[in-house]
Amino acid sequence: MNATLLFLSGVGFQEILLIGLFVLVFFGAKKIPEFMKGLGKGVKEFKDAVKDVKKEVEDAGTTGKIEEGK
Repeated sequence: MNATLLFLSGVGFQEILLIGLFVLVFFGAKKIPEFMKGLGKGVKEFKDAVKDVKKEVEDAGTTGKIEEGK
């Protein structure tokens, strides 16, 4: 849990509550679920892209080892 909240090291509960209140007032209650849905889709696409890059790097590493063994 510490790794995921590392960027929030100096932010306390009151600050997070104030930010949440500001977002609620600024965007309105109807827009927040749409915003979070879009954010979730973006995070999912990013994770998928990272997974694909890792797979490509691993595949390139294994094919490089096979070619060196010839």
